[in-house]
Amino acid sequence: MNEQSENKQESPDQLSEILLVLDKEKKKIQAVTGIDENGKLETVDANKKNQNQFMRIDKHGDLFSNFFSNFFSQLKNPTNFSFFKVPAPLAIDTAKKMQKQVNNPTPEGEQLMKKHEVKAEPQQEQKQENQNKMETTQTKPEASEYRFKPEQIDWETMNNLGLNKEKLEKMNLLDPLLRGYKTNELVPVSLNLGTAVTRMDARLSLQQNNEGQVVVAIHGIRKEPNLNFEFFGHKFTKEDKDNLLQSGNMGRMVNLTNPKTGDTIPSLISVDRLTNELVALRTDKIKIPDEIKGIKLNDEQKQTLMEGKPLYIEGMISKKGTPFDANVQFNADKRFVEFLFDRSNTNKQTQSNQQSQSLEAPKTFRGKELDNEQHQKLKDGQTIYVSGLVDKKGKEYNGYITFNKETNKADFSFQNPNKIKEQVKPTDAYKTQTAVNSEGKTNEATKNIKEPLKSGQKNPDSAKQQEKQEKPAKSKGRKM
Repeated sequence: MNEQSENKQESPDQLSEILLVLDKEKKKIQAVTGIDENGKLETVDANKKNQNQFMRIDKHGDLFSNFFSNFFSQLKNPTNFSFFKVPAPLAIDTAKKMQKQVNNPTPEGEQLMKKHEVKAEPQQEQKQENQNKMETTQTKPEASEYRFKPEQIDWETMNNLGLNKEKLEKMNLLDPLLRGYKTNELVPVSLNLGTAVTRMDARLSLQQNNEGQVVVAIHGIRKEPNLNFEFFGHKFTKEDKDNLLQSGNMGRMVNLTNPKTGDTIPSLISVDRLTNELVALRTDKIKIPDEIKGIKLNDEQKQTLMEGKPLYIEGMISKKGTPFDANVQFNADKRFVEFLFDRSNTNKQTQSNQQSQSLEAPKTFRGKELDNEQHQKLKDGQTIYVSGLVDKKGKEYNGYITFNKETNKADFSFQNPNKIKEQVKPTDAYKTQTAVNSEGKTNEATKNIKEPLKSGQKNPDSAKQQEKQEKPAKSKGRKM
């Protein structure tokens, strides 16, 4: 897989485990999908139809222990259930065998249940609480969070690139490398090949080759993303290409093929905006936050982001405390939900045109529903007066809104913007003087004169009149 994928030789299933549960009252084995807000366990039947809903947990021991302890403490009635963790590829078959054991117990089946059963350790809850307190004061993550160790790096190769450990630490680049990520910025690289020297800006990452050795990968800047060839078995559609070029994200989940194992891996695809390199991230590595800028996400909104689609959120609060609306989307390269910004002026114009064609004036504004007449005027580009708007403190206020087709947003003003424009309308004298001051450009008042007027002059005069104005009058002495 791509450099952003965790281990090129392992599929997502091999890197995760499934949590199965035995409901002691129903005597039924099912797969866990999560816990709702009331602490009730959510499950589905463990079959192929539902396997995309199974909760996947990182297979590493420490990470699983911490997860399960926290999971168990949130459960409303934990004593009603017995839990089992099994490798993802074996989950469905193992669930069938466990169900047979529940229906018809055998010594072999009992061994199978014991082998996979997981329990919360005594005082595990308190242990987790203490660990969380420690994590808030630690400046460095635990060693288990790192994928590589400094001693695994070929520092001789790094030196040939003009880099060393001290320099990487000073630039704050060593930490993301050891975590298995690309550097979060471009690095000046000097490559000395003996008979040739090349210098370039690139992002770096650490990867394991087929022999298990850690090597340095150089991600150079490309002129544009390569979208005309298949990407791990996926052929880009016109819509895919447009999305990647405009927002940097493809906007949908696709199945990519691991070239070594042939496994299909559900993934999202984005463009590295620093290098124009295509980046894929497995969907089981996606983490969607519960809240974005003060807005709590519901399950439907989270699912939209999980599938890589853009999501429009209203009423978010900026750092300055002002409300704003925006589109957000998960970025596979950055590995988090980002606010959508256009990549260039050309893309900005293209996207603006497409949005203005596909979107129309809103039917509601800041919680106030517009009537049909107001909505139609807003769509026609007219300014409308709206009363009964309510701020965060519950205080009502009124104002004017106009739909801006370029930004696809309704602009608000306490004063009528049309009257403001009339108040600042320029006078004819101002227009004439502007023409004079602009290198002799002509307008209606100046188009018939051959030479440009001088700065400060409003009307064309004859040469004699001009000369007379410039020369002082001669004194006529007293007549004797």
